[in-house]
Amino acid sequence: MAISDSDISGVLAAYLKRYPEEAEQLSEPQRLMAQGRDFSSRRSFPMHVTVGALLVRDGTEILLIEHVAYGITLQPGGHLEPTDTTLIDAAVRELTEETGVDPSQVFPASQAPAYIEYGRVPARPKKNEPEHYHLDIGYAFTTARAEVGRIQESEVTGAGWYPVALAERLVGRRIARAISAPAGIG
Repeated sequence: MAISDSDISGVLAAYLKRYPEEAEQLSEPQRLMAQGRDFSSRRSFPMHVTVGALLVRDGTEILLIEHVAYGITLQPGGHLEPTDTTLIDAAVRELTEETGVDPSQVFPASQAPAYIEYGRVPARPKKNEPEHYHLDIGYAFTTARAEVGRIQESEVTGAGWYPVALAERLVGRRIARAISAPAGIG
């Protein structure tokens, strides 16, 4: 069963109970979610949901990608697919698609998102997309020995392990949340 607006709203509400100080910055997505527009669809404008994956190896490194479309270093992630049934599983799918990491080496640090961010995306005429917003729901994962495999060259130009301090400078506060998430198995 595809991810519903109700599923997304439930995750957002639980996240805001955990991080009430973020309510103001997430007030617009909350307002939009109340309208119910199939926010799991990439064709939902002015906003749709994306997922991110913060994979921590041995508590000292984070797996990051070089994103083709944005030209920046960030965590693996992307749009939901109609076959996705949970947000966390969608995050694992994106992680493994983009980086070639073996999913059997990836363990959730928590079932709750490590971060939720709302951000503007410029228009992409080649994809027939107007300026819009992503509600990016990111999960933290742990691994002891995962390695980068074959990258998804249509989406990323590279993937690699970054020391936590450098990753935090490049990507921001969500890195600290991944490191502080409860320890997973692996």
